[in-house]
Amino acid sequence: MYKVFFITFGCKVNQYETQCMKELFAERGFTAADSPSQAEVIVINSCTVTSSGDSRALTSLRKMRELRPDAVIALTGCYPQANAAEAAKVTGADIVCGTKDRSRLPELVLDFCEKHCRIVELSPYAPGEPFEPLSCSRYDDNTRAFVKIQDGCDRFCSYCLIPYARGRCRSKSIDLLREEAFRLAQSGKKEIVITGINLAFYRDPSGADMADAAKVCAVTPGIERVRLGSLEPEMMTPDTLRRLAELPQFCPQFHLSLQSGCDRTLKAMNRRYSAEDYLSLVENIRSHFPDCSFTTDVMVGFPGETDDDHRQSMELVEKVGFAKVHVFRYSPRPGTPAAGRTDQIPEMIKSARWKEMSETAGRCREKYLSSLVGKTLPVLFERENSTEFHQGHAPDYTPIKIFRKNPEKSLRNRIISVIIEEYTHDGCVGRPVNDLEYDII
Repeated sequence: MYKVFFITFGCKVNQYETQCMKELFAERGFTAADSPSQAEVIVINSCTVTSSGDSRALTSLRKMRELRPDAVIALTGCYPQANAAEAAKVTGADIVCGTKDRSRLPELVLDFCEKHCRIVELSPYAPGEPFEPLSCSRYDDNTRAFVKIQDGCDRFCSYCLIPYARGRCRSKSIDLLREEAFRLAQSGKKEIVITGINLAFYRDPSGADMADAAKVCAVTPGIERVRLGSLEPEMMTPDTLRRLAELPQFCPQFHLSLQSGCDRTLKAMNRRYSAEDYLSLVENIRSHFPDCSFTTDVMVGFPGETDDDHRQSMELVEKVGFAKVHVFRYSPRPGTPAAGRTDQIPEMIKSARWKEMSETAGRCREKYLSSLVGKTLPVLFERENSTEFHQGHAPDYTPIKIFRKNPEKSLRNRIISVIIEEYTHDGCVGRPVNDLEYDII
């Protein structure tokens, strides 16, 4: 049977869906290729959040076609779904499909191999579209596994293509989640990261919400950590926080999407909260989780953004004290309201604001990491860095490393208490509380 290689761009949802597709291909007899040069089938799972995401996927497609002119190449994901007419004309891809009916992709590949006729399957989402019940039972070599429980978005932020790429909100049933969590625990995973396009909007047909989903994963035997993916601020209610705080396995790291700290810009973006709402939520979360961390995304250079708007955004970032901020420049997405505005910001100004916001975010990260020195944190170790370090993450998702005593021994998939002794630009360095644990494979 054919060997298949996957290339994935974008978010944790895409990573999850790639893992599901790997298992679907394996069920049909395909085997995994270690590199594209060995593959007879190459699947490119694309992202369209930014124009650079589109470019990366198309550049990868061209490179793969040059490297493997005889391979079957499938372009899938958000880019073709949101840009159907454009994607249908893309040369180099033998199969073009979007984010719908991903379970049919192995069948499409086999069909192409038999008939050698280009396949384009792109259709828009319809109201009431069901949740496609993709699932996975393993997660390659990682100690954590992503699990998608929600898809789609109803918010239609003025800059965003995601509702067109993913359709409206829909959710996985709580029973399917329970089964998937059990299989992942059986495969040896200790941490589950619950993901979705608009995760806080999760509602299964029985009425179960995101806190219920977290509890289902937390009580699964073998699962010791449960983490949430990106969250929309307006859906994090006091009751949700109270219920999450009751779960000992819950990791208090909150990726709260911000986009801007300026009310005027937030309104223009069609975001459903104010800067004050955001700060109040942060305070409420800290009252339930004193040792929590906050990460976020911030956009600079949105159409009409003034120097004062930009300053307000930086001030809010400093007030929150984020552990990490993903700063990105606004890029127009054709078909969105923001792209049609006449007050677009020049690229030179965007770049200057990106630099200023990144420096602000860097100061916040340094302050946060320095606050961890002297604390004892439970670390789930995931890998070794050559022969020098064991590496893992604390519950707040801070990267932690400790020195390796024996290059032949591994701490992978073990949780060990570590005293933090220093911080670096990318995380913290510590030592085990109990040195005897160093010596256990």
